[in-house]
Amino acid sequence: MKIAVIGAGAIGCLVAGYLKEKGEEVSLVGRGLVVNAIKENGLAISGVRGTIKARVSISESLNYIPDLVILATKTQDIDSSLAGNAHLLQNSLLLTTQNGVQADDLVARYLPREKIISSIIMFGATYLEPGKVIHNFEGSWVIGSQFQKNPSKELINLSLALDKVFPAIIAEDIKGMKYLKIFVNANNCLPAIIGKSMQEVFSDLDISRISIAIWKEAFEIINRIGINLVSLPGFPVENLSRLTSMPSLDAAQVFSGLMKNLSKEPLYGSILQSIMRGRLSEIDYLNGEFVRLAEEHNMRAPLNKILVDMVHQVEKSNRFYSKDDLMNKVKELLNG
Repeated sequence: MKIAVIGAGAIGCLVAGYLKEKGEEVSLVGRGLVVNAIKENGLAISGVRGTIKARVSISESLNYIPDLVILATKTQDIDSSLAGNAHLLQNSLLLTTQNGVQADDLVARYLPREKIISSIIMFGATYLEPGKVIHNFEGSWVIGSQFQKNPSKELINLSLALDKVFPAIIAEDIKGMKYLKIFVNANNCLPAIIGKSMQEVFSDLDISRISIAIWKEAFEIINRIGINLVSLPGFPVENLSRLTSMPSLDAAQVFSGLMKNLSKEPLYGSILQSIMRGRLSEIDYLNGEFVRLAEEHNMRAPLNKILVDMVHQVEKSNRFYSKDDLMNKVKELLNG
């Protein structure tokens, strides 16, 4: 199977490197600096599985017809990634990996729906510099279709291929899982606002209280709309309902304990990693999704709205907020 990984960030490089190591015919599509670095020095992966160096073919555009495309860009980059390549992909299977719930509909503008498979990444990686990534923690790769009810032969075959590098799980309700994954990722906004690692940020109980407040606000919106959340491997829905029903300080202590021990290496989260690379983040598809849903149903999500706006300000100014700045912005909502 010829596999093209479009997007040479943390997840794209990690997946391409591991697939190459397992003997798969894989190539990467990335941007100029990354392309040059990987052509010259190869792809270096360190972390929980040790260190590997992989020689992976890479270019700035797709120049062949792949059997499988793993789309590893951010949601906001889907249009630019597919616009020039779609003519080569009409008969390819395409796997989305983006956070949020919008990616599959965006891809469907370019490809037949029956060729689109959705996925949820439960493992973690950090982009260090072009061609170098850290694999922070292990996890499964959940796959399923938002457009077809029953697993296809292609979906089953895909699970067997992905299982070579990460445990692949076929989901019956991938969209319900994706909504729950937004909760998992929603706290990434806080390290992005402060400009520090997740371990540093969530060691602070005050900031961990904001995390619980993010979840409480969003959980109420999701429940009132009637969206069905489906448990993820390692993160059942009960974790969310339990923490949001606990006293805030107690919940913050539990949350802080979990987040401090996610990885031995500094973990920055997807939003801060984008900002550190001088790119726009996916905040509009994470906390911004809660804001969008609330507005669509005549509700409000004031805390998530403030945090979305703060991330956008960091993107524009390239200046991070202090903890005091953050607490002052949200204190009325925390104490209300």
